[in-house]
Amino acid sequence: MIPKTMKAMVLTGHGDLDKYEWHEDWPTPTPGPMEVLIKVGACGLNNTDVNTRTGWYSKAVDEATTGGAYSEVDDADSTWGGAPLTFPRIQGADAVGTVVAVGEGADPAIIGRRVMVAGWLRDWSEPMNRDKAGYFGSECDGGFAEYTKADIHGVAAIDSDLSDAELATFSCSYVTAEGMLDRAQVGEGDTVLIPGASGGVGGALIQLSKLRGARVIAMASAAKHPEVAKLGPARILPRNPRNLRAELKGERITVVADVVGGEMWPKLIDMLERGGRYTCSGAIAGPIVQFDLRTFYLRDLTFTGSTVNTPQNFFDVVKYIENGQIKPALAATYPLSELREAQQAFIDKHHTGNIVVIP
Repeated sequence: MIPKTMKAMVLTGHGDLDKYEWHEDWPTPTPGPMEVLIKVGACGLNNTDVNTRTGWYSKAVDEATTGGAYSEVDDADSTWGGAPLTFPRIQGADAVGTVVAVGEGADPAIIGRRVMVAGWLRDWSEPMNRDKAGYFGSECDGGFAEYTKADIHGVAAIDSDLSDAELATFSCSYVTAEGMLDRAQVGEGDTVLIPGASGGVGGALIQLSKLRGARVIAMASAAKHPEVAKLGPARILPRNPRNLRAELKGERITVVADVVGGEMWPKLIDMLERGGRYTCSGAIAGPIVQFDLRTFYLRDLTFTGSTVNTPQNFFDVVKYIENGQIKPALAATYPLSELREAQQAFIDKHHTGNIVVIP
């Protein structure tokens, strides 16, 4: 029996962690046409959750991601897509669980299967129309609840020995990373420099770059080097070396894969070889950077932003998991009722890998 109400952590507005409210009688969603209802087993935390809660995506904010409320946020452009967010909202993009019901038109054979949810909401008649894209847990309710619903086209049944918590480390981080590497056309012969390598996307970039045959150089704080080393980069550098060029002497950097930005950004671009590629899907250290156009055009560089990726990126990641080609980096689990504490731990960045909540 599916209960009429459920436990859920509900975001009530932009601001600090006190904007989350815990409810034990929130209405359980009902699947609509071509939708499935999922009993959530685990849901991962991501920078998108923090940035959306705080309103960091707004052009009124030019600071690094802090996790705290900003003094000025323009509600009109406070989401990844530059549109207002509807409150109340249940966040949580990385939902993993078991299908317990389906809506009209959805194949009931999926009931009882364990599934991962793709982060991107799409018009499935035009799946690559980015103007029609939304994000799970942003433009619709997500996985920070006991139950959630999703379009059947945007879920994948998965056969894996990994736990729900381990599977919940993959979707957002790894699909983001796969999209970045696709845009930059990373392959054999490339050397990829990855700042922020201890984070969820950073760790995913290490594994997925290696899977493509590239050489990987990771950057992370010294305390996190032992954990980053487990992911197998060829080299690990300090997070912010005094002389990056000296650290990289003898290396030919063809790709920088970045979710950090901030003051380090010009130094990263200077490391790229002629014809090199820079791919970006984040700016947690600050979105406003110094950009010397001469470096850009005189070295024939290619810059790619990467947000709305392809549906295939998600299904490829699921395939890699099932084949054992990538492994989870589960840093910690928290009860869903302790989401505030979990998100504060995520913001503090003392962990390596991903933090997950369990209903």
